[in-house]
Amino acid sequence: MSSSTELLAPLDLAFWHLESPTHPLHLGALAHFGPVPTAPGHEPPLDVLDLLARRAAAVPRLRMRVRDVLLPVGGAAWSADPDFDVSRHVREITLPGADFPAEATRIAAELMESPVERGLPPWEMYLLTGAPDGSFAVLVKLHHALADGMRAVAIGAGIFDEIAAGRRPARRPRPVPPPSWLPDPGRLLGLARDRLGDLGRAVEVGASVVGASFVRAGRLDDPATALTAESSGTRRLATATLPLDRVHRIRRTTGGTANDVLLAVAAGALRRWFDGRGLPLPGTDPRALVPVSRRRPAAPGSEPGNSLSGYLLDLPVTEPDPAARLAAVRHAMDRNKAAGPSRGAGAVALLADRLPPLAHRFGAPLASGAARLLFDLLVTQVPLPRSALSLGGAPLRALFPMAPLARGQSLAVAMSPYGGQVHIGLVADGEAVPDLDALAAAFSAELDLLDP
Repeated sequence: MSSSTELLAPLDLAFWHLESPTHPLHLGALAHFGPVPTAPGHEPPLDVLDLLARRAAAVPRLRMRVRDVLLPVGGAAWSADPDFDVSRHVREITLPGADFPAEATRIAAELMESPVERGLPPWEMYLLTGAPDGSFAVLVKLHHALADGMRAVAIGAGIFDEIAAGRRPARRPRPVPPPSWLPDPGRLLGLARDRLGDLGRAVEVGASVVGASFVRAGRLDDPATALTAESSGTRRLATATLPLDRVHRIRRTTGGTANDVLLAVAAGALRRWFDGRGLPLPGTDPRALVPVSRRRPAAPGSEPGNSLSGYLLDLPVTEPDPAARLAAVRHAMDRNKAAGPSRGAGAVALLADRLPPLAHRFGAPLASGAARLLFDLLVTQVPLPRSALSLGGAPLRALFPMAPLARGQSLAVAMSPYGGQVHIGLVADGEAVPDLDALAAAFSAELDLLDP
């Protein structure tokens, strides 16, 4: 193997093999930019498509593709694409300008339906133009094997003016050492010891996952079936925006974190959505998987691939009082944090880290249907830089993150604070949730109940 080759981490390999043609596993973000400020005598507007392509091509990680390797058996590796052509990844689509934001959301949902091409570096970007005022949008798709939420932000941030101007030299990928037919006995002993340690940790985490799944098994016939569906291969996208200062005002009054407030708002929105659909409330609260990053705070973008676990949270949609919903969320999240991210079914990502590559390759068909045994929907928060961002001088107005749907589930919720707002992206199975806009509207109504 060449020095430009890097093995996929176990969790990255799991995401790579879990994907199917009707069940893509890419992250997304729909970024809206205002028009480039102009003044008399200034040079003509910049070619945004060319700028986007040049900056994406300058991100080393975006030039890497996945290929199989002989060792370890069942493994795969990132390697530089010798025929990399950025024009195969960055495209422009001109939309009708009458209602540009709505059209951008519609086309983004359609584009999110199709998996990225696996023989190429697994990402795509689309420049969406056609707004009468010169504003535009950019849709980014990154395969989940390439990055988790925080890593995706670090990769995608390379397109912005402020990050591109100060980009540091690329960190060289860790080389994969060639196999040795006569390994050093001491090294072999160390590897064996590490494997035994991994096995012990896998057993511990696995017992926790199985225990939580056993408790969960009796809940599958619950009316939370509005959140479960066989994959139709279609996607619907809706967005909502909440004032961040109101979220923090609630947090200061009630305690806990801003994320606790947002989770409680999500619970209330689901309750309102159930009611609007004329559905009975679930007999038991739907369970959310809340991802937890395991990256080092000092260098959130320095580690490649995925580094995460998760907490499980029963969203209190059966609780009629908004304040009691928030208190229930805060207490449950406090218990999760006290127990740590290696307990409960949310730790399934840690279990994936302990399995050999061959288990991911052949176990993917079995594992792909297990998500609904563990949780009903994903609710995640993706942090963005606090500073103002722009592309070619066009200010970033909003960025709506999009999480992938787990097989058998119909809804995923992702939230990103930026510019004094919380931007919420809702991704749903297009056939199972045709009324996703109603759920998006419910977020603002629920915030009003907590902050009249």
